[in-house]
Amino acid sequence: MDSKIQSNNLKNKNYGFAILVDSCCDVPEEYLEKYPIYVLPLRINYKGQSYRDRIDISPEEIYEKLSVEIPTTSLPEYADAKEVFNNIIEDGYDKIISISISSNLSGTFNLVRLVSDEFKEKGIKTYLFDTKNIAIASGMYAISVANHLEEGKDYEETIQLLEAEYGNSKVFFCVETLEYLRKGGRIGRVASMLGSALGIKPIITCDKDGIYCIAGKERGSKRCINKAVALVKEFASRGKKAEIAIMCSGNRIELPDIKDKLEELIPDCIVKIMGQISPVLGVHVGPGLIGIAVFVTE
Repeated sequence: MDSKIQSNNLKNKNYGFAILVDSCCDVPEEYLEKYPIYVLPLRINYKGQSYRDRIDISPEEIYEKLSVEIPTTSLPEYADAKEVFNNIIEDGYDKIISISISSNLSGTFNLVRLVSDEFKEKGIKTYLFDTKNIAIASGMYAISVANHLEEGKDYEETIQLLEAEYGNSKVFFCVETLEYLRKGGRIGRVASMLGSALGIKPIITCDKDGIYCIAGKERGSKRCINKAVALVKEFASRGKKAEIAIMCSGNRIELPDIKDKLEELIPDCIVKIMGQISPVLGVHVGPGLIGIAVFVTE
């Protein structure tokens, strides 16, 4: 793969500002190609090598290697963040809306804040948005910002709309095991032992502080997925419309069936299958995850 972080080359002709996301927001390629969305990659570290998320390593490569070595993950390097900011400037933007996964799960938000302070002296204005969320549930805020951008909303108006949307996104993860989260220090030993001992499949979400918590537990994968679908339906009832994204880690063949079930249960919702979660998140949860995110609007 290319050794540099790529600019998306969407010059500042039709858009008033750029959008910055980290790689764990899982924004799909179709949006990256269409809008001025720039991605800051987190890092995956093996004993002898460090890789940039989705640039130097794919989700499939992660799962193939898990039986040999479980890597660690880390923040983007400061130099990577500066490179992304410089790409944004070179493409003609001086205003940025930065959207990050929960600051209580990653230090990426604070890293971007530090870099944005440095670029403030160069006249670059950056608005920082801590989603208190993870994966595509964070990325859906970026997609919403891109939609506002396409509608012709200016920088300040889009920020106001984004602030009003805070809390409108939620994700529910059905994980095959809590072992990887436990090894990464992201969920308690007791919870992982409980799931392992009883064959119970947990549903993970983020609480209001952006910290992992268990939203429910069911015995067996099928019942776990059905419970997650019910939780999505419950959350979707908060708004008039719902956009839903389905993702996975590794190979899961049930995604089209889940899509059909959601469309049947939630009138007027838009459901998209968005592929694999980022390699960094794959390290934390292992293969076999199914994630359903929902974004509600008034």
